[in-house]
Amino acid sequence: MKYVIGVDLGTSAVKILLVNQNGEVCIEISKSYPLIIDKSGYSEQNPEEWVEKTTAGLAELVEQFEGDVNDIEGMSFSGQMHGLVLLDNQHQVLRNAILWNDTRTTKQCQEIYETVGKQKLLEITKNPALEGFTLPKILWVKEQEPEIFERASLFLLPKDYLRYRMTGNVHMEYSDAAGTLLLNVAKHEWSTEILEAFDLSPNLCPPLVESQAFVGSITAKVAKETGLSEGIKVFAGGADNACGAIGSGILSEGKTLCSIGTSGVVLSYEERNDLDFEGKVHYFNHSEENAYYTMGVTLAAGYSLSWFKDMFAKDEAFDRFLDGIENVPAGSNGLLFTPYIVGERTPHADSTIRGSFVGVDAAHERQQFVRAVLEGITFSLNESIEIFRSSGKKIDSIVSIGGGAKSDVWLQMQADIFNAKIEKLSSEQGPGMGAAMLAAYGCGWYPSLKKCAEEFIQTSKTYLPIEENVKAYRKLFAIYQQVYRQTKELNQKLSEFRK
Repeated sequence: MKYVIGVDLGTSAVKILLVNQNGEVCIEISKSYPLIIDKSGYSEQNPEEWVEKTTAGLAELVEQFEGDVNDIEGMSFSGQMHGLVLLDNQHQVLRNAILWNDTRTTKQCQEIYETVGKQKLLEITKNPALEGFTLPKILWVKEQEPEIFERASLFLLPKDYLRYRMTGNVHMEYSDAAGTLLLNVAKHEWSTEILEAFDLSPNLCPPLVESQAFVGSITAKVAKETGLSEGIKVFAGGADNACGAIGSGILSEGKTLCSIGTSGVVLSYEERNDLDFEGKVHYFNHSEENAYYTMGVTLAAGYSLSWFKDMFAKDEAFDRFLDGIENVPAGSNGLLFTPYIVGERTPHADSTIRGSFVGVDAAHERQQFVRAVLEGITFSLNESIEIFRSSGKKIDSIVSIGGGAKSDVWLQMQADIFNAKIEKLSSEQGPGMGAAMLAAYGCGWYPSLKKCAEEFIQTSKTYLPIEENVKAYRKLFAIYQQVYRQTKELNQKLSEFRK
C-alpha cells in the first residue's frame, strides 16, 4: 500500500494526515501554536513555530507508522491565506508573520483604492481591498517599519514558507497568490500595474506554479529530523479554502460548499475567469488547473452559536444545548437574529455593524433563541448563495461541512433556507484531505483530481427542502435583509461607546 501526507497549516494548529490509496486516513496528528496579539486588531505568529510544530508532527506520524517510510510517496500543503512572511536576501525571516485576521491596515486599503481605483482593482485582482489581504500588510510594513522593508527581498504566504523550509525551494501557487491583491487572477501572473503603482519590485514576488506542481523533495536535514525518506515528492498545495473545496469534491460547475466553522464560507466552483460579481464575493484561482471559485464569508458563523452558548449555557453539553430546537417551527415564533457580532464580510464589508435580536417577546423561551441564532447564521450564508444565483448560477446541491454538518436539524434548516439538496459527507477531513489529494494526483495515482475525488469522497446522507419551510423562510429572509439597512446608522452611533 502507498501513502501520501496532507499538511494543513491552520491559524491555531497544524493538522497532518497520512492517507492511503483508498482515501482512508490512517494517522492524524495535530500540533498547536499561539497567536501573538500585541495590540487590539493585531494578529501575528512566529513562522519558526510552524516549522518546529510541523517537523515534530511529521516525526510523530513516522513513529506511529508501522510500514516502510519509502511507501509514503508524496506530500502537499494547505494553509491559512493572506498572511505576510517577509524574508531578507538570505531568506531569513525579518519579522513575525502578519495574519489574515489582522485588521491594522484600514488606512492602507483606502490608499490602494485611491492609487489604483476600485474598478481597476476589481478588474485585475477580482477582489476588493480588505484588511485581511496581503498587499495592505506589505504597504503597512513599508510605511511603519521602513528599516525592515528596506531589507525585504521576498514575501511568502504561510504554507509556502513552511514548504520552503521543508524543501529549500521557493514557490507560490495560484490559489494562495489570488488572495494577495497582487495577482492578475485571469491572466495567472503577477500584476506589473499594481506593483509599479506602489513602487514594489517584481523580485519581491516568488515564482508561480500550479497547485499540483512537483516542487522538490525534502532536505536531508528534514529527513533526519522526521524520519521521512529523502525521496518523498513534495507538491505545491493550495490555499485552505481551495483545498477544503477539493477535499469536499467541489470540482465541477454547479458544485457548491457550505463550511461552518468559527467563520462561515459558501464556495462555488467556476470554470470561467470573466464573471463580474462587482466585488460582492471573493473570486480566486482554484487548486485545480484552469479553474476558479467564488466565495462569500460570514465572519461569525459558528462563533455566534458558541458565543450565545458561552453567555447563557457555558457548562452545558452541546447536544443538550440544542435539545428541543427541532420542535420550534421555522421562524422561531417571530424571533430573528443577525450574526454581525464581530462585524460582517459578505455582502456587507462592514467592521462597525453589530448583531441584533429582533422581535423578542416575553413568551420566547431558550429554544427559540437558539433556533433563531442558527437561522440567522444560515440566512447570512444564504446571502452569498443568492449573489451566486443572481449571476445566473444554478445551485441545487450543496455539500455541508464543519459544525453545521453535525446537527440533523441544522442540515435540514440549510436545505430549507438555501432551497437546495444538502449533502453530508461520510468522512470529513477538510483542507488536509485536499492537500493529500493534490499529492495523490501529483504522484500519478489518478488521471485527474475529479477521479481522485470519486474514490476518496462519499456522501453519507442527503437532506431535501421541505416546501412549507421554504415558503416561510423566503418571507423571513426578506425581513432579515432589511435589518442591516435599518440598524447600520444606529450601530455607527453606538460604536463610540464600545471599549
